[in-house]
Amino acid sequence: MDWYFILPTISTSFIVISAILVAIGWGLIIKRKVEAHKKVMIAAAIAAIIFFIIYSSRTIVVGNTTWGGPESMHLYYVIFLIFHITLATVAAVFGITTLVLGFKSKYAKHRKWGRVTSIIWFFTAITGVIVYVLLYLLYPGGHTKPMIDAIFGL
Repeated sequence: MDWYFILPTISTSFIVISAILVAIGWGLIIKRKVEAHKKVMIAAAIAAIIFFIIYSSRTIVVGNTTWGGPESMHLYYVIFLIFHITLATVAAVFGITTLVLGFKSKYAKHRKWGRVTSIIWFFTAITGVIVYVLLYLLYPGGHTKPMIDAIFGL
C-alpha cells in the first residue's frame, strides 16, 4: 500500500468515527447525560479535525485522486462530489456554531442547531464514504499533482 491509498482510508475512518460519536452523543443527551454528551461531542469534533488535517495535508503534499471510472459516469460523479463538498462545508460551519453555542451555555439555540447539524453531519459522512468507495475501491483513478508542487514548481 502507498500513501495514495493509506491516507484516504485513515481520513475516511475518522469521518465515520466522528459520525458514530455524534450518534452516541445524541443518544446520551436524550438520556440527559449532559457531561457524557459533552465529552463525546468534543471527541467527535476532534475526529473531524483529524480528518481535515489528514485530508488537507494529503491534498497539499501528495495530491488528490482523479476519477478512474467510466467516462459516462464522470458527470454524475462530479455532481455527487460537489453535493458532498457543499454538505461538508455546511456541516463544518454548523458544527462549529453548535459547539460554540454549547460552550457558551446557550442551550436552547444549541439544541435547535444540534438537531440540524447532526443530520447534515450524518449525510456528509455517508456521502464521504461513497466518494471513498468510488475513488479507491470501485474505480481507482490517477493522482493529480500535489498542491505544493503546483505552487512552487517543485
